[in-house]
Amino acid sequence: MLNAPTLQNACVGDDAQQLAVLNEHLITSPTANRLAEVFKALSDPNRLRLISLLMDNEVCVHTLEATLGMSQSAISHQLRHLRQLNLVRFRKEGRHVYYALDDDHVRGLFKQGLLHVEHE
Repeated sequence: MLNAPTLQNACVGDDAQQLAVLNEHLITSPTANRLAEVFKALSDPNRLRLISLLMDNEVCVHTLEATLGMSQSAISHQLRHLRQLNLVRFRKEGRHVYYALDDDHVRGLFKQGLLHVEHE
């Protein structure tokens, strides 16, 4: 792990105030690890396609299966990964399981990423 910069080895123009401001923005290692896990989950194209279907709808696993042309096992595996990171939630109704995005943060993150890609 790297040591925090000190004034002795800081770049020309750095001062204590600038270092203090930078340190306020620095996220902790546990937070960085958690965020990396979220971005890692979002790096899978199949998971992104699942999220796109859940943007505005609660959807049954069987419908996801038919729409994406993936097996129930593959869909369930991807949804389980997203669920473990609190990106999606589910509810059971009889023998059917319905999934939805867990909150608006997930929706916003997806939309921002999509806007960035479409902007290129």
